Amino acid sequence: MAITYMTEEGLRKLKEELVHMESVQRPEISRQIAEARDKGDLSENAEYDAAKEAQGLLEGKIAQLKGLIATARIIDESAISTDEIQIMNKVTIKNLKTKKDMTYMLVSESEADLKSG
Repeated sequence: MAITYMTEEGLRKLKEELVHMESVQRPEISRQIAEARDKGDLSENAEYDAAKEAQGLLEGKIAQLKGLIATARIIDESAISTDEIQIMNKVTIKNLKTKKDMTYMLVSESEADLKSG
């Protein structure tokens, strides 16, 4: 896997999300599967199928997060040069039509917040 550069805060958030998935979501899905299994015939049990599908999706997300955490490298923000644009730099651009300035911080994909820009 490729190395993923991120801040300490970004890595901490990923680790917290992983702990939540493993300690809260995984047991909840296991409970749902057990309840659905107790209802009888699994061949026509939609609740069982839905719970198994949710389990598969969750396990995929857990594996993806573990891989991301395993390849994460912390960036020392104080050691980053501002002579050129690179990860963890803030960049201010000006819209020439509206004359508005917008500031962006270049971060890793896992730390990006596409909803807020």
